[in-house]
Parts: sequence; C-alpha cells; structure tokens
Amino acid sequence: MRASVSIVFLIIFFVSSCSKNVIKRTNKGRRPRMTEPLQSLDVRKKVALLSFFNESPFGGRDLGVTATEELREELSRGGEFIVDGVANRLFGSSKEIYSGGGVKLVQIARKAKLSGINLVIYGRVIDARVKEKSDEIGIVRKLNSFTSSKIEIRVFDVNSNKEVYSQILKGYADDSTYRFFRTNRESKLAYRQDLLRYAVRVAVRRGIQELLDVSAKMDWTGRVAKIIGNKIYVNAGRESGLNIGDILKVLTEGNEIYDPESGALIGLSKGEIKGTIEVIDFFGPDGSIAIIHSGSSVLEGDFVQLY
Repeated sequence: MRASVSIVFLIIFFVSSCSKNVIKRTNKGRRPRMTEPLQSLDVRKKVALLSFFNESPFGGRDLGVTATEELREELSRGGEFIVDGVANRLFGSSKEIYSGGGVKLVQIARKAKLSGINLVIYGRVIDARVKEKSDEIGIVRKLNSFTSSKIEIRVFDVNSNKEVYSQILKGYADDSTYRFFRTNRESKLAYRQDLLRYAVRVAVRRGIQELLDVSAKMDWTGRVAKIIGNKIYVNAGRESGLNIGDILKVLTEGNEIYDPESGALIGLSKGEIKGTIEVIDFFGPDGSIAIIHSGSSVLEGDFVQLY
C-alpha cells in the first residue's frame, strides 16, 4: 500500500516538474515571463526611432539628441525592442514628420513594412528652461535652480497604419549649490545645460512604461523576404526572439479602411490567413528559414505572425 502511494506521489511530482518547462506563446508575439529569465522569451518588435528636435529657445540641438539617445537606451534596456540603427536614413527625422503632417507618415508606412519595422517613434522637445534664485549678498552665494522640460512622444503602428500613442510628458530637476559670485559665464552655461539635459531625460523615462503597455497590446509582424525552392526566408530570426520549431501563420496584406464621411484613413483590416510555416533554421544576424507547415501559396512579401 505504501509503495503504491509513493509511486503516485512520484508520478505527480514528475508531471508537475515537466509542466513548469512548458512555455506557451500568445498571438501578441509574447510568452509569459519566467521568474528567472534563462533566455529571451519575447518576440521583439522592430522600432524606427527618428531623431527628436528641440523647438524650445533654450538648450539648442543638444536637447533633441539627449531625448533621442535616452529613449534609445531605455527601449533597448528591457529587451522588448530592436531599435533600427538606420531609421533616420530610411524615414527622415521627427522634424520632417511634423512638417509634412500625417501625409508623411502614410508615405513611410509602406517602406517601413518592407523593412520589417513594426513601430515608428518620433517626437520633439516642446519646452525646456532653468529658473535661478540666489542670495543677494556675499562672495559665496547659494544658488537654487529649478529646471523643467516638456516633451512629446508619438508612436505610429505600421501594421495597422495608424497612430497608437501620443503623449506630452514633463520632467523636473531642482538643484542648490554654492558658487562664487564671480563665476565665469562658460561654467554657468555648462551647469544650466546639464540641468536641462537631466530634466529631458526625466521626461523621457516617464513615458517608457506607457510605451511598453501600448506595444504589448499589438501583434508582432514579420515578412516573407524570399522563397528558394521549398525554403521560406523570413526577415526575423534569432535576434528578434524566434526559436527553432516556432509556427508562424502567413497572412495577406489587409485592406485600407476609410471613413465614409471624411474620407480619412481609419486603418488596415487584418489580412486573411493563407497557412502556416515552421522555423527550421536561422541565417544572417536576424533572419530565419522556414518550411510549409500547412496550407500553400505562400508568396514573397506575405506577412507572418506568431501562431
């Protein structure tokens, strides 16, 4: 009797141990996180980050660069995204997007799809300034500095062909220090510029969690780049987080849906599923090779999503 009970407990223990290693993916291109991330579990979305610009009269071009690089670092840090290194060469800068309005975004959407880009992120520094108050007497005076910044971050979802995020974020930085009354002008300017940079970084960081939340609600999408014989080459691979054995559904491109009253583009409908393919190998820094799993008539240019 005791032996039978022991065997039952061993079977239960074995089954529960094995089940912990089973990892399911979802149609959002993500898998549940493990408490100890032994490997990357997410399919990473490719992002085109366009250079921010500064329209504030203070801080100069440097603040646009600061906002861009802070956002690039934060997006890359969590492993959720692959930030495209040549986005500005392909799509232009944020300033061009603002100058051209929504028309410019529609124009780059097609080019972004061909490049395997999922999201286009752009924005600007709207305002940045430093207010100072110091003691009125003394050779060494206490200087209180109050710095504020206001930036705008916008996200365009290439797959649905519409803007999915637009937010104005504020950053603040306060500092007090003791300075000699005759401090030279160059050191004052450098001090103020450091404060402005810091306030811009604070504003950028405030938007990161919202960006992650928005991205998590959207499907990851790749593309069939080439077909040679029975091998299907996809423009996403190991770096994007795909694994050998992953099943991808193959879809046609969706149709553009317009508002019947205004004629404005609302977005794209979901494409029709043509079949599925299975990842069997990788090539290059971020490409994968697949074969037909079900269905047929897979064509170059078709879209793929995690099944």
